[in-house]
Amino acid sequence: MIVVTGAAGFIASCLVSKLNQEGFKDIVLVDDFSNTEKNKNFEGKTYTKKVDRAEFIYWLKENQQMVQFIFHIGARTDTTEFDKTIFDKLNLNYTKDIWNICVEHGLPLVYASSAATYGLGEYGYEDSHDLVNKLKPLNPYGDSKNDFDKWALAQEKKPYFWAGLKFFNVYGPNEFHKGRMASVIFHAFKQITETGKMKLFASHNPNYKDGEQLRDFVYVKDVVNVCMFLLHHRKDSGLYNLGSGKARTFLDLVKNTFKAMGKEADISFVPTPEDIRDKYQYFTEANMAKLKSIGYNKPFHTLEEGVEDYVKHYLIDNKYY
Repeated sequence: MIVVTGAAGFIASCLVSKLNQEGFKDIVLVDDFSNTEKNKNFEGKTYTKKVDRAEFIYWLKENQQMVQFIFHIGARTDTTEFDKTIFDKLNLNYTKDIWNICVEHGLPLVYASSAATYGLGEYGYEDSHDLVNKLKPLNPYGDSKNDFDKWALAQEKKPYFWAGLKFFNVYGPNEFHKGRMASVIFHAFKQITETGKMKLFASHNPNYKDGEQLRDFVYVKDVVNVCMFLLHHRKDSGLYNLGSGKARTFLDLVKNTFKAMGKEADISFVPTPEDIRDKYQYFTEANMAKLKSIGYNKPFHTLEEGVEDYVKHYLIDNKYY
């Protein structure tokens, strides 16, 4: 039995689909299942049971003997939420509870960390354990993820195998429900469909021209491939970056979205909202050497390949993965 938390969400629902494709059907889905829009993400997928997020810790204590592996992908991910108590409860303490049960009962654990832990990138984007205590995230979400990474590394007792995955800018199918937090590609597709045009945030940094802000965009199919690798690998515990390893501009992203839609690019710029302007990352790029060093050798989608697949096979037809 494999447990997937956040199973109604974007990345975790894609992971459930990938598990099904690889022949895994005995899966326990964990989430708050009250959002009917999110629940569409796991329609048609094969699983054994749904467990409400609020009941999961108790359920896991009672049923741990049946569990073979836990993917803890569920989290509060809203970077515009500034109530620290929400993140302490859902991201930090909840994950500690899962970790401790995994230690007690010998369960392997993969959990979602985030590239938000890197803040403005003052110390680069290397997934070295030595850097974790120095990092300065830009918001309570990033703090909660880094706080757990710090706590995990400090523990004397750890699961026999564990991995914290620092997701960079993940995009792809099953993010219809995410609203403002959906990927730029999703917003671009929607805006281009409605208006024929796309507005991007202008640069407020003299080192970057408008639209040339750089991010590491990683396709969700690559993310779940890495998760599957770790399911079978089960050694070399630690924190791992999970990006494409190649920073690209927002202009590249949007031009490729227009191209995949068969439309001429029409791009303009608007000021970055003031509530996020001073916390805006102008450059992120995952150093992927550590994951490769333990044997992961599948090629990642290029931005062009990922955008084309996402737009043509999912967004245009309103399909789920």
